[in-house]
Amino acid sequence: MDSAPNTAASEAPSTDSASRPPKQTSRAKRWAIWIIGACLVAGGSVLLSQRSSSPNQNPANKSSSGSGSSRGRGAGGAIPVSVAKVQKGNMGVYIETLGTVTPVYTVTVASRVVGNLTAIYYKEGQMVHKGQLLALIDPRPYQATLTQAEGQLQRDQAALANAKTDLERYKMAFSQHAIPEQTVVTQQATVNQDEGTVKLDQGNLEAAKVNVEYTQIRSPIDGRVGLRQLDLGNIVPANGTTGIATITQLQPITVIFPMAEGYISQVVAQMRAGHKLRVDALDSFNETELAQGTVLTIDNQVDVNTGTVKVRATFANGDLRLFPNEFVNARLQVTTLTGVNIIPNAAIQRNNETSFVYVVTANQTVQSRNVTIATTDGTNSAVTGVSPGEVLVTDGFDKLQAGTKIVVRGQYTPAGETLLPATTGKQNPPVMNAATQTPQPQKGQKKQ
Repeated sequence: MDSAPNTAASEAPSTDSASRPPKQTSRAKRWAIWIIGACLVAGGSVLLSQRSSSPNQNPANKSSSGSGSSRGRGAGGAIPVSVAKVQKGNMGVYIETLGTVTPVYTVTVASRVVGNLTAIYYKEGQMVHKGQLLALIDPRPYQATLTQAEGQLQRDQAALANAKTDLERYKMAFSQHAIPEQTVVTQQATVNQDEGTVKLDQGNLEAAKVNVEYTQIRSPIDGRVGLRQLDLGNIVPANGTTGIATITQLQPITVIFPMAEGYISQVVAQMRAGHKLRVDALDSFNETELAQGTVLTIDNQVDVNTGTVKVRATFANGDLRLFPNEFVNARLQVTTLTGVNIIPNAAIQRNNETSFVYVVTANQTVQSRNVTIATTDGTNSAVTGVSPGEVLVTDGFDKLQAGTKIVVRGQYTPAGETLLPATTGKQNPPVMNAATQTPQPQKGQKKQ
């Protein structure tokens, strides 16, 4: 009876002691989480306050970091650029178009007589002269015909001489009333007939001589022989379309190119005044000059489909750099602009409305200025809107706008003097390209 209550009493304290520790543990965890969260919030606030207040609290650090970044962009955040000066000079107005090298003479040498090709006296690609013997056709049949013509002529000449002698006797006899007049008239007709026969024989003789000469194929012009069309032993037809060889004149040679109809009046006026208009022939890449020539003539009508007229220019071609039927870039100088402002093409920027340049001011900033392009070549342009001596930006436009501070690459002073002067004509403009020129400042020169 007493054992049951004791067991219950012993179990009650053990139950309370077992349930109390879990409540204390969960409460401690909650407190730890709250403490950690508060620490994180406090630390983040301190970090943010320090970051926002550091520029004002430490100006020395700001200046030092700014100078470090300015070394990459230029002093005070300036943008590095390349420059060139505006030059005053003369520039030609050119017409540039694609032309075709066209020989003055191209001859397909064909035989005028039929015969066997017995000899060839030229080599393929050889330069030949007018009258030079090229090939030989078997002349024996034509020499035999020539002999026959000579014999026929001699026989008929003898008959004519006999008829003339009889005519003289008949006339004497008629004067003595020994024969009737009809006999004299008949003999006169015989003489006339024999004279016609002799002329016919003389014509046959000349034709036979010509045919004998035709058996010798000679060059009709000076030029270069092409590839051989027929080999020895072939029967050559008379007046064949294929021919034996083709000869092309190379010196002089011409280039034919189209010109817009708007230039006709200028070109014709200068040609009538006796001026020689220069034409340059350049290779297909428009880089290497092959020859220099002059305008020979222009066509007599404009092509209504293209609005252009053909122009033929002649070239001496002394070094044989122009080859027949070759495509070249023809550049015709129409006129020359004198005393114009010349700038590099690299300095010209374009938008949808106009062309403009960036001009460097005295305080090393830039200002945008519109320009009008009068003419241009492969390197420079003649423009209006700038003055000689002004300095223009030629490279580094990415972040450039009006009023931007700039620093000039290379050896350049604020006064606008460049060690490499600008040039005109075909020479390259004085643009200091950042991709190829990165000069270091000289000793004693202040950094920007």
